[in-house]
Amino acid sequence: MANRIDTTMQRLMNAGKTALVPFVTVGFPDLDTSEALAQTILESGGDMLELGIPFSDPLADGPTIQMTSFRALENGANLRKSLEMLKRLRDKGVEAPLIFMGYYNPFLRYGIEKFLQASEDAGLDGIIVPDLPTEESAEFREACQIHGIHVIPLLAPTSPDSRIAEACKGAGGFIYCVSLTGVTGARQSLSSGLSDLVGRIRQHTELPVIVGFGISRYEHIQEIGQFADGAVVASALLDAIDKSPPEAVQDTARKFVRGLRGLNGESS
Repeated sequence: MANRIDTTMQRLMNAGKTALVPFVTVGFPDLDTSEALAQTILESGGDMLELGIPFSDPLADGPTIQMTSFRALENGANLRKSLEMLKRLRDKGVEAPLIFMGYYNPFLRYGIEKFLQASEDAGLDGIIVPDLPTEESAEFREACQIHGIHVIPLLAPTSPDSRIAEACKGAGGFIYCVSLTGVTGARQSLSSGLSDLVGRIRQHTELPVIVGFGISRYEHIQEIGQFADGAVVASALLDAIDKSPPEAVQDTARKFVRGLRGLNGESS
């Protein structure tokens, strides 16, 4: 069976559309709400969804995602609960591509083969591991391939061409282009060298390129669509959820995602 990321990206690119990839942290603001949020976000215009697996030392993440990760851990979220949530989403009829973003240590502790088998059984399409260097990832990539799961590399403005070439060689699904150096977080404007970086990546792969880190509004997505194939929105969405009264969280997320699509006049 074809990977859902591949079929979704092909459909969107054929239609000239920019993929919208929102991010939620499993267990934030609590386990049940994050599961409902995943469905709300996809129903409101998300094309794919990143599910952040909470971790106690999230080095690549800015203050917002760190905060959601720590809160999720306090709520009892972990890798096993993330897998259970993934399975329930599929059982509820979610067809969109679902991608885990998580640090390597919990996978190692769980057991790589056991984790990948459980991920395949639950319906995972892709995985992003920010702390697994490309040069150390060959074995993990091969294991993921056996289970039909794409390993999506992160490439930053500081990545030399040799690293870009190496990362693209073993990649699947898409390339995650980090729009700025440093940690994640919403920004008002995008990095001026972003289209150059995407151009450098395209010299080494025919996979779609999706931009993340710092994207917070409809205008950003319109701009990114001029030179890339999609955009990840994380911190800005999580900020909106965090500021929302508990009873309005689903409505807040719905309006925010529709705003990113330019559907309700609200983009922030």
